[in-house]
Amino acid sequence: MKTTLLIMAAGLGSRYGGLKQLDTMGPGGETIMDYSIYDALQSGFNKIVFVIRKSFEDEFSAVFAEKFRNKVEVELVCQEIDEVPAGAIYNEAREKPWGTGHAIWVARNCIQEPFAVINADDFYSKEAFETMEDFLKSKKTAEKDYYSMCAYKLQNTLSENGSVSRGLCKTDTENFLETVTEHTNIQRNTDGIIYSSFADGSKIELNPNSNVSMNFWGFTPGIFRHIEQQFVLFLKNHGQELKSEFYIPSVIDELILNGIATTEVLECNTKWFGVTYAEDKLEASKNIQQLIENKVYPSKLWK
Repeated sequence: MKTTLLIMAAGLGSRYGGLKQLDTMGPGGETIMDYSIYDALQSGFNKIVFVIRKSFEDEFSAVFAEKFRNKVEVELVCQEIDEVPAGAIYNEAREKPWGTGHAIWVARNCIQEPFAVINADDFYSKEAFETMEDFLKSKKTAEKDYYSMCAYKLQNTLSENGSVSRGLCKTDTENFLETVTEHTNIQRNTDGIIYSSFADGSKIELNPNSNVSMNFWGFTPGIFRHIEQQFVLFLKNHGQELKSEFYIPSVIDELILNGIATTEVLECNTKWFGVTYAEDKLEASKNIQQLIENKVYPSKLWK
């Protein structure tokens, strides 16, 4: 059975100061994406789709497309502002694409099988990929609107160098997702308390053991139809705004609310790390080196 890994790699890294998805972290010049792809292939995934921008397509292809061409089926798709459903109207002064929901939707024409979605700049762990692959190959995915999400503990997903965005998850007693609420400004204060800040200056304290989404989702191809329907409505309501984002958690929230989709939460107790800020690179490199010393990875992934 074919399973695809879709990697959202179109970000320009404004807070990081460059293309963090291409920045090397491992001793053999590996990026964080290299480790995700290695884990995915070891777990049984057999196709990779990269969502990128045209502005760095040549640079990206030189680093990744050729590296994996003889190891796994690879496709590149571009996420651009003007890639919208037919007839949609938007503010042409906008400079950035429309968010994670849009990033997934642009890959609709090259995925016809169960697939997982990840961020390019997040390290998820081999255990998470194995758990997701098992889900995608299970009989559950015969139901076109039965999805999954790997959830991490909030306290394991913070940066010491600034605020982060996380989707806070609420689940029922059987660990199915009820709601996921996007928080765009989460950080830990000097007392160790984790809180979320809002535009009006207010704050709320968050439970460090809360499950959060790191955009590691498991879908069937039917999700593309649902995304498009909601994307059309989003553009109608927000298409003239310059910075509004169409988040995939909001899509899932709406589907659950209306009884259309079921999303199983797959808990991952491993520690996440990633690179939101330039200062995160040193810690990410240290974490990778420790995993190599623990024999989780070879010193050079693609010998």
